[in-house]
Amino acid sequence: MAKNYEYYGMMVTYWDLLRGDTSGWEDRAMFIELIKKYGQPVLDIGCSSGRLLLDFLAQGIDVDGVDISPEMIALCEKNAAKKNLSPRLYTQSMDELDLPRTYKTILIPSSSIQLLLKPNQPQQALKRCLAHLEPGGALISPFMTLWVEGDPLDSGFTQEAIRPEDGVTIRRTGWARYNPETKMEDTHDTWEALKNGILGESEVHIQAPATLSYTQVEALQLFNEAGFSKVEIYSEFTFNPAKPQDTLFTLVGIK
Repeated sequence: MAKNYEYYGMMVTYWDLLRGDTSGWEDRAMFIELIKKYGQPVLDIGCSSGRLLLDFLAQGIDVDGVDISPEMIALCEKNAAKKNLSPRLYTQSMDELDLPRTYKTILIPSSSIQLLLKPNQPQQALKRCLAHLEPGGALISPFMTLWVEGDPLDSGFTQEAIRPEDGVTIRRTGWARYNPETKMEDTHDTWEALKNGILGESEVHIQAPATLSYTQVEALQLFNEAGFSKVEIYSEFTFNPAKPQDTLFTLVGIK
């Protein structure tokens, strides 16, 4: 059954299993440093199963989470209970953000802003984030340029992991096609559970389109038009200035 968001069903059930250990992901260290610089409380937009949120909360950081997927929020609550944590979680779209307090640092990890595809939806999301920022606070968001001239338009991957309780193989087979005219990418993911090579359950997720590509110039323009007083752009998840050839870059907008 199609939904107005991407994360549901088997994708949620096996999300953590296929991602594995995320503690060493590079964005985590950068976000920690930016939280130290700009302060708490913190808002994690697109918190999904709690990869960052629960880690930060366990460190004593005052952090809330929001996600458009109620299934992901339920998974985050389940993961939190295992760690004896009680996060404040909200089910909302980032372009309709309406929370009871403001924040010193807002994170949009995993380039999630690029999931906003309707006209003016990204602009509205940044305006809602700005409205939830305290003066001097910062919005941090990584971006990806999904395609550059000379790259193939089609790409694919396969991920597998063993479900520990019964040895079932969980497989995700992904395919994507980029459209240079719309600057958007379509995705087609097949999720399967196999026991001794026999298919037990499967699910297909089609997003057409799924993501919107940004150049550095386009991302900077998006932040500037939203009304941030200062915007910094860094190379990948470092504090080095972004290089012209970078296709992964992080923006920090300061209110």
